[in-house]
Amino acid sequence: MTDVLILGGTGWLSGAIARRWVDAGASVTCLARGARPAPPGAELVVADRADPGAYTAVTGRDWDEVVEISSIPDHVAAAVDGLVTRARHWTYVSSVSAYASNVEVGADESAPLSEPAAPGTPEDEYDYSRAKAAAEASVRSVLGDRAAIVRPGLIVGPGDPTDRFGYWVGRFALAGDGAVLAPPLEAARAQVIDVDDLTDFVVARGMDGWHGTANAVGESVPLGGMLALAREVAGHTGALVEADGEWLTAQGVAPWAGPRSLPLWLPPGMPGFMTRSNGAYLAAGGRLRSIRNTLERALWAERARGLDRERLAGMTRADELALLADLAR
Repeated sequence: MTDVLILGGTGWLSGAIARRWVDAGASVTCLARGARPAPPGAELVVADRADPGAYTAVTGRDWDEVVEISSIPDHVAAAVDGLVTRARHWTYVSSVSAYASNVEVGADESAPLSEPAAPGTPEDEYDYSRAKAAAEASVRSVLGDRAAIVRPGLIVGPGDPTDRFGYWVGRFALAGDGAVLAPPLEAARAQVIDVDDLTDFVVARGMDGWHGTANAVGESVPLGGMLALAREVAGHTGALVEADGEWLTAQGVAPWAGPRSLPLWLPPGMPGFMTRSNGAYLAAGGRLRSIRNTLERALWAERARGLDRERLAGMTRADELALLADLAR
């Protein structure tokens, strides 16, 4: 039986990976703080990764596969040091945010990474890009060809805790025949990876010991086209009203994510962010389901959670209607 250690395993992505390994017949152990249960069929080892002895309970056995997703460099480095002699293969789930620049369109895995964060960097100086670059460096320098580096783009699908992708199909469903506010769409792009496709890739490549680096991203598509498909899936018959970017900013509407935002709308100067090459991912056996399928599943999840619930990303319907009224004056 394959012995798998998930460093985490109780969150959205790490939990999905743990469940997939369980489904594959592996013996799965999740090391986490214990605030949430491990998936059914997996063992939970409760540990605080900030503690020096966090890995004591899992260093007494060999692991066929270790999966790590943390973006805290000191945690990743400590795990590598503690488990390097016990791991046959290691998968680090990084991010396309580890790259130093988002200017080049179609950039592949050879693009420069950000300057790695220094060990012990204070929390108030935390930088996600530099943190992921530092974590990658720890894994790569110690484990070499026993390690796979997977760099996802925007991970989407049912259960997404960020509320970004699901906002659109959920909002179209909530609006019905009413208008929906959109950012400027003429040059906007979207590039997503379904959580189940990413999970399948991580598990399959862990099984065969793959040791490459891949941008786990879908095809880059016009954001307007993706929203048109979301409208179709949701049955929206109202107007899609595009607003000028400068006007939206002046009204306090944020890009990308967070409260009072229009999710997936990128600020200027990032033409390469939603256009990364996925050639290495596809060559390594990565699969991509249709965006329609992901939207349909996301809509089901949005309905189950409540279309008018309080969200972590997007506009409240009341705020959106007020902005639409201002635009119509």
